[in-house]
Amino acid sequence: MNESILNSIKKLLGIHNDDKAFDTDIIIHINTVLNTLTQLGIGPEEGFTIADDKAIWTDFINDSKKYDMIKTYIYLRVRLLFDPPLNSSVLESIKQTITEYEWRINVQYENDKEVLE
Repeated sequence: MNESILNSIKKLLGIHNDDKAFDTDIIIHINTVLNTLTQLGIGPEEGFTIADDKAIWTDFINDSKKYDMIKTYIYLRVRLLFDPPLNSSVLESIKQTITEYEWRINVQYENDKEVLE
């Protein structure tokens, strides 16, 4: 979990770490998704944004295997914003996966919140 948020999302998008051409676009999209996660109750209460490749996953979430799906969720949302698939079946599949992940993340958050109360 000590890996860069930006670099890991770039890797999943098929972009090499050394290629900085799309960093601004990807950072904007990542921050949009991080804001959505904050609204779902995930991450720091005050919100969280990245500005470069220095922010790591544990800056946003604790090193918890329960939240590994957050990485995939962020990637899928960024992919739809940055490089949406042209195939409608693939597009619909990604949208369904995002919806499922939002539900699962919300359920996990609610369960964790109940344990802490």
